[in-house]
Amino acid sequence: MTGSYEGKRGLVLGVANRRSIAWAIAKRLADAGAELAFTFQGDRIEKNVRDLAETVSSPLVTECDVRSDADIERVFREVGETFDGGLDLLVHSVAYAAAEDLEGRFTDTPRDRFWLALDISAYSLVACARAAEPMMESRGGGAILTMTYLGGERAVPHYNVMGVAKATLDASVRYLAWDLGQKSIRVNAISAGPVRTLAARSIAGFPTMEAIVEERSPLHRRIEADDVGAAAAYLLSDDARNVTGTTLYVDSGYHAMGM
Repeated sequence: MTGSYEGKRGLVLGVANRRSIAWAIAKRLADAGAELAFTFQGDRIEKNVRDLAETVSSPLVTECDVRSDADIERVFREVGETFDGGLDLLVHSVAYAAAEDLEGRFTDTPRDRFWLALDISAYSLVACARAAEPMMESRGGGAILTMTYLGGERAVPHYNVMGVAKATLDASVRYLAWDLGQKSIRVNAISAGPVRTLAARSIAGFPTMEAIVEERSPLHRRIEADDVGAAAAYLLSDDARNVTGTTLYVDSGYHAMGM
């Protein structure tokens, strides 16, 4: 992949630390020549993101609250100013549900936290794609990638409202692919198996999920963030120019199994 992203400009949302899937993707892109901007959410992770971004000579690191249309507009305005109005790549690795809603019953999810999970985890992709559209159109097209999970297709104990949010995200990918395809903007998703990230720690029973996938998947392998980074590098590249509206599974084949 060395040099295959020379001249490409991208925005990465969702890096928290060096174990983040978003960082694994960003590192692949940057190593192959892409110039990347980054966002962060809140003071707690700002230093982590800035330190990582510095290692790939990022020209822009800025805060973004994806619940705010005004904040998203500001971020993309800053990206446009940094990248001369153009954007080739958008990596959306953003998801959130209240910790208490990943422990008990899905049935007991309160209305406000239900909508909070869908707003951050799914609608944020729609809002970011809308903001990226004119910038990608000015470059003759672009590629958008988001992160989903099998819990949006099947009931996974303790995944609860996040599974419903991922199902919404999956459908959004398909509709965005249709809308934006006429402008040569591709929209895809990666469904990764359990990866040991900071976010995964908030899911009750995560070690059990990881063990089951390793035991029952055809390849009997644990999934690492770098595996996802490699798949993302393909989907975002010109080699995947005719791939859109698609979910690529990086889960050692677990999704293909019946039990």
